Amino acid sequence: MSTKAAKPASTQPKRPARPRGVHSNEVRIIGGLWKRTKLKVSDKPGLRPTPDRVRETLFNWLGQDLTGWRCLDAFAGTGALGFEAASRGATNVVLVESDSALIAQLQKTKDQLQATAVQLQRGDGVVSIRQAAPASLDLIFLDPPFDAPLLEPALNACTRALAPTGAIYLEGPTRWTDELLSPMGLTVHKYLKAGAVHAHLLKPIGAAPQV
Repeated sequence: MSTKAAKPASTQPKRPARPRGVHSNEVRIIGGLWKRTKLKVSDKPGLRPTPDRVRETLFNWLGQDLTGWRCLDAFAGTGALGFEAASRGATNVVLVESDSALIAQLQKTKDQLQATAVQLQRGDGVVSIRQAAPASLDLIFLDPPFDAPLLEPALNACTRALAPTGAIYLEGPTRWTDELLSPMGLTVHKYLKAGAVHAHLLKPIGAAPQV
């Protein structure tokens, strides 16, 4: 009786699984003019794009159509939030980023999409909010690196720049409550936890409820 020789064990190393919380090399625009367009994610320490499903929930909260809105993404990174807003009709979207390599990638994306509503600024996100005209912004995105103490100064700066009916998207490693936000004149309108991400939609205290 013939017997088959046992196959030698494969010497090909297995590809290690991606650790939880580590992003892939691209994200996609969820809706609007550029729906399903993929954006490159650079391999940078601290760069943590907002997950697709969190962005989808955010723009459900905002009502999908952002026609005429004026937006500022203070810590742009990949630009996923700002380009999503422009895709959904925002008239003016300012992307602020301090890293020169990320600014170069944002410029490539802007050119690729012919995103005329998008403006790029290299600099400090908190300073950019402070320099915005009073009540000039309908939506401010705050998604800084989790290990940077930027959220409190950014929120304080938003109080002046935000329109009375405007909103702030706040993403951080911990939950922000009305007790923490009320001294800044803000309240939590919507909240979501997804993994390590705490996502909030904030409104000025006394703002009319969103229809």
